[in-house]
Amino acid sequence: MVEVRNRRERLREEATAEIKAIALRLLADGGPDAISLRAIAREMGMTAGALYGYFPARDDLITTLIADVYTSLVDRAEAARDAVPEADPAGRIVAWGETVREWAVANPAGFKLIYGDPVLGYQPPSEGPAREAELRACSGLVGLAAAAWPHAAASQTIGAPAWPDFDPALVDHVRGEFPDLPPAGLALALRMWGRMHGLLALEIYGHLGPRAQQPDKLYRAEMLDLVRSLGLRE
Repeated sequence: MVEVRNRRERLREEATAEIKAIALRLLADGGPDAISLRAIAREMGMTAGALYGYFPARDDLITTLIADVYTSLVDRAEAARDAVPEADPAGRIVAWGETVREWAVANPAGFKLIYGDPVLGYQPPSEGPAREAELRACSGLVGLAAAAWPHAAASQTIGAPAWPDFDPALVDHVRGEFPDLPPAGLALALRMWGRMHGLLALEIYGHLGPRAQQPDKLYRAEMLDLVRSLGLRE
């Protein structure tokens, strides 16, 4: 009996993995709206009803994909950051950024799923693994900004942001984890995110094209310029 159950579990895991792989390929080929349970069922030779036994609705599949993709990204970024001593905030920023790029180049469909066009009609859940991974990514970036803040504070005087300038849920999360960080520190984290993802999005969506023959070097130069602008040395 145990053997039969284990075999069923293994077959279910294999089918679930295939469903997710096909969904990501559909995303890569046709964008977010191409993800369809019926299309996946056709490709797998299953009925749509049988597929619903794995994912009751399209949104359940998308939520699972986001959780898997986001967790994979954050695991990699955190490991790269933590391999650099805390006494080297510049090196930790560069390690995080370059690891995000390496992951995105290897997983362009996943990058587009979490940072690209929204999936039409999809409502993300307010809790669960996908939300947890998103909060980990947020905490990671804000933590990098907080570590750089003692060096960068003097240069962050433009705009004078206040807490009401940001989403209340984001403010609650950040102030809970980094109570000493001022609003300008959160603004710095968001700008760091913009610099990490801006050039990367151009690359993933094909807009750099032949203009940059070595996008990895271009991206590293951007990261080095970022840390130097914060008064840090890599």
